[in-house]
Amino acid sequence: MQATVRDMAGNEVSTIELPAEIFEAKINTGLMWQYYQMQRANARQGNASTKTRSDINRTHAKWYRQKGTGRARHGSRNAPIFVGGGSAHGPHPHKYTKHMPQKMRHAALRSALSALVRDGQLIIVDSFKADEAKTKNMLTMMKTLVGEQTALLLLADRDDNIERAARNLPDLLTLRASYINVRDLLRYNRVIVPLAALDVIKTLLGKKTAAAAQAE
Repeated sequence: MQATVRDMAGNEVSTIELPAEIFEAKINTGLMWQYYQMQRANARQGNASTKTRSDINRTHAKWYRQKGTGRARHGSRNAPIFVGGGSAHGPHPHKYTKHMPQKMRHAALRSALSALVRDGQLIIVDSFKADEAKTKNMLTMMKTLVGEQTALLLLADRDDNIERAARNLPDLLTLRASYINVRDLLRYNRVIVPLAALDVIKTLLGKKTAAAAQAE
């Protein structure tokens, strides 16, 4: 698949061949949804906690006598039906962690990238640089490339100037290409990929040769 490469001013400078195994993969929405649900579950802390009646520190004396009052029998004020009592069936700390095999995760990422290419949401640039960490300059560059659309900018490696300049822009997220995930890929209207970050994606999601597989 041929793709257009642009410069930071949005001008076409060349074309590049995108690997079909990554950017023309079968789009499996169910697999992408499963990956997304795993991310949401793994982001949960699972530390919500309520006290049961045994955790409430109140008097252990009988509330009122057993007979003669015309009221129901009660032996404790810790019961959930009373104000200040414990909670019945409330949440307790536990893990929500889900797991997904690497092959399935990579297949979901290929599906997401293929969907972005199909819908024209992937923007490939020859390079993306910032001489200084200025949010104003970053905003100007993003308007040139994507207009008013929200964008995900993939970086091949850490870049303090770019990351600091983009920090205060609510419609822009910078992410290392090695950390790509379905949630962030599909969350934004445009995904900007410099050629250096594209090489990282090819290394991460490309098919390994038989020799490399045996070496592992």
